[in-house]
Amino acid sequence: MTSIRERALDAAVELVGTQGIRALTHARIDAQAGLPRGSTSNHFRTRAALLAGVTTWISTQETQDLGAALSRQFDDLDGFIDVFGDAVQLLTGPHAVRTRARYALFLEAASDPELYAPLHDQREGMAAFTRSVLERLGAQHPDAATGAFMAFADGIILHRLSVDPDAPVRPSVAVAVRGCLAA
Repeated sequence: MTSIRERALDAAVELVGTQGIRALTHARIDAQAGLPRGSTSNHFRTRAALLAGVTTWISTQETQDLGAALSRQFDDLDGFIDVFGDAVQLLTGPHAVRTRARYALFLEAASDPELYAPLHDQREGMAAFTRSVLERLGAQHPDAATGAFMAFADGIILHRLSVDPDAPVRPSVAVAVRGCLAA
């Protein structure tokens, strides 16, 4: 059974992912979640606490979902392309609203190190995973390849979220990975 806190956090993610960061108010979350007025503020007294809770919630949920998607075994370049392409499609398909909320929170957290920490930690984990795979696949300059590939990943995710939700993923991932390995 979902707790009141989890219902509030899910509603908050939905609001930020569909209406933007300004929609994030205690009253709107209560209404979105079908909770009695004041329920969200019982768990998150201030806007700062609410932002921190939502940021941590998104990081936790994405880490679980991406962990499952990226844990599939692969032995070669094509396997990595498939696994990473599936992860991009997960973030921009079934979890597009949550991904939009994460990007909105990234921007909000740019000047707040405490709020930024869960998102940064999650991203660093993804970068470490990507670096280890690129290195295993033969990247000559794994640090540069990781930076380039992470930038590509942000680009294709933002493109699918904002411009073309049906943009093909696998061909773009293949070009990016091969380019990172060749450099």
